[in-house]
Amino acid sequence: MAGPKKEIDPTWTQTLIRGIRNGETAALAQAITLVESTRPQHLEMANTIVEENLKNAGKSIRIGITGVPGVGKSTFIEVFGKLLTSKGKKVAVLAVDPSSTVSRGSILGDKTRMQELVKDAHAFIRPSPTGNSLGGVAKKTRETMVLCEAAGYNVILVETVGVGQSETAVHGMVDFFLLLKLAGAGDELQGIKRGIVEMADAVVISKADGDNQKRAKMAQQEFKRALHLYPPKSNGWVPKVLTCSALNGEGMDQIWDMIGGYLDTAVASDHFHQKRKEQNKYWLLNHLDELIKDHFHHNNEVSKALQRFLETVGNGKISPFKAAQKLMQLYHKSLKI
Repeated sequence: MAGPKKEIDPTWTQTLIRGIRNGETAALAQAITLVESTRPQHLEMANTIVEENLKNAGKSIRIGITGVPGVGKSTFIEVFGKLLTSKGKKVAVLAVDPSSTVSRGSILGDKTRMQELVKDAHAFIRPSPTGNSLGGVAKKTRETMVLCEAAGYNVILVETVGVGQSETAVHGMVDFFLLLKLAGAGDELQGIKRGIVEMADAVVISKADGDNQKRAKMAQQEFKRALHLYPPKSNGWVPKVLTCSALNGEGMDQIWDMIGGYLDTAVASDHFHQKRKEQNKYWLLNHLDELIKDHFHHNNEVSKALQRFLETVGNGKISPFKAAQKLMQLYHKSLKI
């Protein structure tokens, strides 16, 4: 798939907008590449495309899926996604891949792991490198979600890397948050203590097949008992604990039915729409933080001074706190504040 053109055609933005509205995957992929671009000349185009598509977005079910590496997230998503497309749904998978902090490269392996789903005409898989974004969540995942919805994808699955704060960020952009757990991995009780379980709307014990079925049932009961110790959610929903096997497809229909039941309850109580409003406010503040940080680091005077301060701080000639204060003073002075 070709990336953004080097020479920007003034009509290209409108061409991509029309293509997205017509459900063209090529236009969608190119627009997402623009959104993810760090080049300043692409920022205005990306903002226009997202803004123009906002009125056609927001009509999907957004599901976050997390779990530790090795729990089988990609396999689960492929089987679950195939089930949804068989029910007439259009499914977009936004898989956030871990980027190397050394080479800045990313694995981007989800398309190879989801070999069947990637061939499905009603599915769209977009692996995105996390880069330097907080918690490992792709900086532009929210905008990508808007574009997928505008292209007609009515179920959005957001997979996290499962390594920490990414779960908090994904929880803030989805309607339903699903935690995958492994039975017999020795982390049932330990996992109960983590904040991630408190965020989950459902816990699904994966790989419940073969010799692991008995352990999966035991883990299910253990989680059910433990979840009763948590305070009730603001919408009154009591998190469910289910088992599934991606290997033989068992439990997938029950998971989808459970999510449907949750959404029916949330919409009826207006919690669904209120949560969407709060998410938009959160993403305004989040994006504002990113813009301020980018503006600070792209200031020429600050950028030059920062290199000097990094050396002096490293040599112990000035404290990091004093250096940060001086950099902010320089930044304010350059803005003539």
